Amino acid sequence: MTDPHGFLKFPRRPVPARPVEERLNDWHEVYEGQTLLPLVSEQADRCMDCGIPFCHNGCPLGNLIPEWNAYAARGDWRAAAERLHATNNFPEFTGQLCPAPCEAACVLALNADPVTIKNVEQAIADQIWERGYASPHPPQRLSGKTVAVIGSGPAGLAAAQQLTRTGHTVAVYERADRIGGLLRYGIPAFKMDKRRLDRRIEQMRAEGTKFRTGVDVGGDLDAAELRRRYDAMVIAVGATEQRELSVPGRELHGIHQAMDYLPLANRVVEGDYAASPVTAEGKHVVIVGGGDTGSDCLGTALRQGAASVVQLDINPEPGDDRQDAEPWPVYPKVYRISHAHEEARGREGTDPRLFSSATLHFEGGTAGEVRALRLTEVEPTARRPRPDTERVIPAELVLLALGFSGPERGTGLMQQLGLTLDERGNFARDAGFAAVTVAPAERGRQALRTWQDGVFVTGDAGRGQSLVVWAIAEGRATAAATDRYLTGSTALPAPIGPRDRPLVA
Repeated sequence: MTDPHGFLKFPRRPVPARPVEERLNDWHEVYEGQTLLPLVSEQADRCMDCGIPFCHNGCPLGNLIPEWNAYAARGDWRAAAERLHATNNFPEFTGQLCPAPCEAACVLALNADPVTIKNVEQAIADQIWERGYASPHPPQRLSGKTVAVIGSGPAGLAAAQQLTRTGHTVAVYERADRIGGLLRYGIPAFKMDKRRLDRRIEQMRAEGTKFRTGVDVGGDLDAAELRRRYDAMVIAVGATEQRELSVPGRELHGIHQAMDYLPLANRVVEGDYAASPVTAEGKHVVIVGGGDTGSDCLGTALRQGAASVVQLDINPEPGDDRQDAEPWPVYPKVYRISHAHEEARGREGTDPRLFSSATLHFEGGTAGEVRALRLTEVEPTARRPRPDTERVIPAELVLLALGFSGPERGTGLMQQLGLTLDERGNFARDAGFAAVTVAPAERGRQALRTWQDGVFVTGDAGRGQSLVVWAIAEGRATAAATDRYLTGSTALPAPIGPRDRPLVA
């Protein structure tokens, strides 16, 4: 166990990020070269080894956090790696990208600063690769069953790796030219270096997973025909139906969806372009949307040399403390500064966000290009415009980061497989999340299967836009459900189930 007095001896000390002025001049990770193992071990020693570790409840994967904290505290990185890999296929992804709801659920967070769980996970994930603890694990024997996974984001990759390791022959189909989904083209390189993704894909190849890129299932490949060729199919296409902003002037040039802008910047880093066809260089940029995607656009625009950047958030500015409606261990809506916001403040001296602000319309120039944005302040609850608060700000590049409303509608994939949508706009899964009459051991399968025999939906395509940690959890649960469908039983863990409650397979 950890030092029982560690949380009293050591204050919370997160791993420091690289200096703002340094990282704004490159696309390297914010924390590159900053993981200090003695600091991480000290911080892991702050873990209280609680009798009831609520960090488990805060983590959709059910990560064994107190266990790998104890190993990291005494520098046993091999044991820490084994415990982390026991519940998480890709800790290098979650260590970089997860907002750490486990920290909000840490018992120390009741009246003190929580353990730096995210930093500890990042350090263990790095040690996994530096010390050679990520060797391939091919199955000892093949089952003779085949599975097609459609989509190569974190949910699809997690399902594919679990199914491959249990002995099934798995092929992953991806319509883009590279594997990874939004991990590849949606997440900026300064948040996660794509070499992390590449080396995990090579591990999966060595284990036996097949990858097919540049294949649009439902487009140039009939989905129903593909289903007939495989014993089971997993749909992991994500939630990529982008929300629109229907205001006057939307048709002006220079207004782009965030997921049209970010992939181009990533392709520059990948070496596909010398410069992005849509760049913020020298422009006044306005980002509409206050979430993580908007923050990614902010960091990207700053690195491209934007003249100025403003981020509009229709929500009111959160406070520094939990509200009564968000008691511990709920992940609270409090004022947070992302690394991109820190960079903007370092350059401009102020937070780039305008809270409680909504777009009224765009104003254009003589060539049909966007030149300005008219906005208004809104009331916190009803979000009605406040009188006499309208103003105009310059806007030469506008990025819409309004989130997603589910998988793409009316696609060949959806029609050819006979998939339907639920009330939230996601692919419907039979019995839904309200199957309370189903035996507990069966709920994971029921909640992840579609009405079509042998077809399962996982990740954002069935859950809706969510976190990378939820995508991996869903992928692992779907693998267990698929394995049970193929063989009648499974030894794979199923970490999620109805109403997002952890399950035992």
